[in-house]
Amino acid sequence: MNMDWMGDRGLNDYLTEDIIKKNPNIATYKAASLEARQEILSREVAKLGEEAALKAITEWGQPISKITDLIFCTSSGVNMPGADHQLIKLLGLQPSVKRFMLYHQGCFAGAASLRVAKDVENNADSWVLIVCSENMASSFHAPSDTHLDILVGSAIFADGAAAVIVGADPDVTTERPLFHIVPSSQTIIPDSENGIVGETREMGVSYYLCRSVPQVIADYIVEWITETLGIIKDWNTLFYIVHPGGPTVLKGLEEKLGLEEQKLRASRHVLSEYGNMWSPSVQFILDEMRKTSMEEGKATTGDRLDLGIMFGFGPV
Repeated sequence: MNMDWMGDRGLNDYLTEDIIKKNPNIATYKAASLEARQEILSREVAKLGEEAALKAITEWGQPISKITDLIFCTSSGVNMPGADHQLIKLLGLQPSVKRFMLYHQGCFAGAASLRVAKDVENNADSWVLIVCSENMASSFHAPSDTHLDILVGSAIFADGAAAVIVGADPDVTTERPLFHIVPSSQTIIPDSENGIVGETREMGVSYYLCRSVPQVIADYIVEWITETLGIIKDWNTLFYIVHPGGPTVLKGLEEKLGLEEQKLRASRHVLSEYGNMWSPSVQFILDEMRKTSMEEGKATTGDRLDLGIMFGFGPV
């Protein structure tokens, strides 16, 4: 399955001083503020996704009527009808577009959305629009001496949206696929259910991050990649799209696999420039890699290499 064209946009300006003045509970630790947060999220998540989708569709260059499926990912609020329904109206998509909504999958959702799109490959003439949109109004909290995880999130979490169009049969006269999805898989790391925990409460999304998470991820990925791609003897022969959960996660994976420093350059660049945007992050990394590859005249959008691997992980 081919991946054509992506648009992205990173923002972090929804919680302005004016909004906080009108809703002081948002900036008060454990104060009831879910309704105020939901008011922001119900308006802005789909609109932010629209901006990314329009950029992707424009770059794709095909009529919007060709889109047959929509996958929308967000961990920022829940509505019925949902953000997917709003986006169909905002973009003017056909009412018959088949929708799949991924709610509250966290950082894992960006890679999961591509796996779901891969499953649509069985349907001829399908074009899947994937939109990942996150707004940190859901999880912003004032500092707390007893809940230090919040400081980590405040330092690295950021708003963002990305859109990708995926299809099985591109018209090579007008389209130029950027990446080709080969296999995809999903698994649960054993005994990891307490590693990353998110809970929706009256204070918004409250989250807890275990210090062992980077080590657990690094150890398990080595085991998984060895079993799955055991025929590959040098992991540096692949390109890598690694969700930037934090610098320690990237460093741990780099050390465990014995990767050259530049292998995770795109992941580190996105973390540095945009932060951890949860689900859109891996799409930002794909975009960064393809842009750099094109600017440097590489033979492929995968940093001159033909085969790469994407890792997405989160609290599921």
